[in-house]
Amino acid sequence: MMKFKTLLIGFILSLFSMTAMAGSGHDHGHSHASIPVNQTTATENAEKVIASLVERNKIDQSWIAIKSSSVEKKVINNTPEWVIVFVNDKITDIEKQKLYVFLTPGGEYIAVNYTGK
Repeated sequence: MMKFKTLLIGFILSLFSMTAMAGSGHDHGHSHASIPVNQTTATENAEKVIASLVERNKIDQSWIAIKSSSVEKKVINNTPEWVIVFVNDKITDIEKQKLYVFLTPGGEYIAVNYTGK
């Protein structure tokens, strides 16, 4: 009888541990890729990236008032991305007047730079 109780307790504990490891709402039958966003949402997300950079003093405060000059979906290194361009004439360094924000098709931040590459 003691062996049966031990086996039963072990079985119940193993069931709980498998359930805990699986987690809720998780299914391996789907991709983890996010749902593609439209141009408006991509622009809004890029503006949030700019605001965050200004807040952290990574770029000049004047960027906060700049609206995007172009928004395009491009394929870069065989991967689709949103490229949102901001142009700030208040920046004296001509090479840093254009700021490129790169987002995934789902609108998630990838990178920011002044070269567009």
